[in-house]
Amino acid sequence: MNLLLDTHVALWAITDSPRLAARARELIGSPRSSIWISTATIWEITIKHGLGRGDMPVSGHDALRYFRDSGYRLLPIEPEHATAIADLPPHHQDPFDRMLVAQALTEPMRLITHDAMVARYSDSIIEI
Repeated sequence: MNLLLDTHVALWAITDSPRLAARARELIGSPRSSIWISTATIWEITIKHGLGRGDMPVSGHDALRYFRDSGYRLLPIEPEHATAIADLPPHHQDPFDRMLVAQALTEPMRLITHDAMVARYSDSIIEI
C-alpha cells in the first residue's frame, strides 16, 4: 500500500513521538507499505522552521536526511498535482495540506493525517 504522510505524521514518525497513533505506527511499519513524503512536506518544514515555529523542530535539511535514512520515498510535485487542487472543495485553506490531498487523490495514495478537516476530502484519507 502506498502511504503519503502529512507533515506532522511524518515528523512524529521520524522522532518516534508519542503523538503518533498506534494505527499509524502499524501502517508505517508494515512490510506491505511504501511510505512517501511529498516535496510539499519538505517545503513546509523548511518555511515554518525558518520562521521559528515550535511545531517544526527540525530544519528542512535535517528532515530530508531523516526521511531518506528511514527509507521513505520522495514524491515530487507534478503539474497534475498542482492543477488537481482546483477540483478540491474549500474544506481547508492550508496550501500545503491541499497539495498533499491533491497528490494523494491523483496518484492514488492513502494520505495519513491527524487533521479532521483534511480527512473530509475523501474516504481514502486515513485520519489517525
